[in-house]
Amino acid sequence: MPRRRLPPPASSDDLLSALGQLTAQALERVELQRARVELARALQREFLPAALPSVPGLRPAARYAPARHGLDIGGDWYDGFVMPDGALGFSIGDVQGHDVEAAALMGQVRIVLHALATVTSDPGEVLSHANDLLLSMDRGLFATCCLLRYDPASGELAAARAGHVPAVWASGDGTSGIAEAGGGLPLGIMPGEAYPVTRRTLTGSGAIALVTDGVVEGPTFELEAGLERVRASVLAGVGGDPADLATEVIGLAEITGHADDAAVLVLRHDEPARADHG
Repeated sequence: MPRRRLPPPASSDDLLSALGQLTAQALERVELQRARVELARALQREFLPAALPSVPGLRPAARYAPARHGLDIGGDWYDGFVMPDGALGFSIGDVQGHDVEAAALMGQVRIVLHALATVTSDPGEVLSHANDLLLSMDRGLFATCCLLRYDPASGELAAARAGHVPAVWASGDGTSGIAEAGGGLPLGIMPGEAYPVTRRTLTGSGAIALVTDGVVEGPTFELEAGLERVRASVLAGVGGDPADLATEVIGLAEITGHADDAAVLVLRHDEPARADHG
């Protein structure tokens, strides 16, 4: 039986050439990923609002923190806008995923909510229509969201939640809590989903904080513990500047060990919590 001839040993030039090709391919992948990260960051900067609307008696503030690790690009957002009837709309949410697609879809969802709120003033109906629209896009991604409508004439705050972290509140009288009112599934999961609306009239002084899960939950940090930290921070800062409170709350994300991005939306209300329309 003839003996098989072994291939000649690779020369040093051959090894260097192969190493060079592998290095070039690795650098190309790194540059591609870096470009995707920069694109996602640019999308986030472009889609987040430069300012939030306010009225006498209600002052909002928001903060956003990018992911701790450059390759973990998320789809967190916050928004504020004026509705056709003079009410103020606010939203905060998180699109599933950590890439350019998530950042792009975040912008689309934010714009959809803004547009739908010009057609119907009911937060639950807005989320229901947004859910069906997201499903029709067939993107395979879902988004959690909380949408609020504040009526300056009556002081009523109406809120609907789509699988999102509950809001935290505190009053100037020293009371505080977590708004555990029911909500619906995240947007983009189940067609025809209904989103109940919780209504309350803002009286006296107080603050409401809405966050994304990057602020309150991590691999070894439970959601309940994170929400309790937010509650304590909101209670301590209830009488101060909403911008300072938003900064304080976003800083809690450093405790959770969460690699995702994070967003905070604070609404600070004072007495009287109504605009003068007389």
